[in-house]
Amino acid sequence: MSSFSEDRSPSSTCDNNQEGSTSESDLSPDEASGSTIEEVQEQNQEQQAQEELQICQDKYMRLAAEFENYKRRAQRDQMDAIRYANESLLKNLLSTIDNLERAIKCGKDAGTSGPLMEGVELTHKQFLETVGKLGVRQVSSEGSLFDPTMHQAVAQVESETVAPNTVVEEFQKGYFLHDRILRPAMVTVAKEKCDQTEPSSAQNGGEEGGIDA
Repeated sequence: MSSFSEDRSPSSTCDNNQEGSTSESDLSPDEASGSTIEEVQEQNQEQQAQEELQICQDKYMRLAAEFENYKRRAQRDQMDAIRYANESLLKNLLSTIDNLERAIKCGKDAGTSGPLMEGVELTHKQFLETVGKLGVRQVSSEGSLFDPTMHQAVAQVESETVAPNTVVEEFQKGYFLHDRILRPAMVTVAKEKCDQTEPSSAQNGGEEGGIDA
């Protein structure tokens, strides 16, 4: 009995070695291809996740930039609203300043002097100082080139001494409110003088001959 068991033990040992070698050998083609497909799928999923992440980051950056621009516009609009809040009131006060200037001019033309005239001039000066603190300043007109953004031409005159398109007279002063025109100045603008030549004697003679005929 002992000899029979000894004879079978080597063969069983060989079978075990063969099974171990078979399990540790390379996978079959089908199994290898399945493993490769899984790896490719994982790589594709990882690449797709990276692309989606990049898209989300781009969207976030764009939204952040748009929001920053919106904040700047809102702040600028708010500052402009505060800066020009008194525009309507100041524009209405300009007529009072015009009337004071007319009163001063009439008084000087009539040779009026005394406390009344001084009071009118002082009132006019205080008005200009007050509106000046709020950002109002006069438009430069007489002697400067005509600018349609701050001048309103009410007349044109021919001139030989002044260049064309030059303001030669100011009827009503214009004013700025900060960097915005509050009221354009009403002005007279020079234009080039037209040369009017008399008809020649030959032309006159021809006309007369045609009349006689």
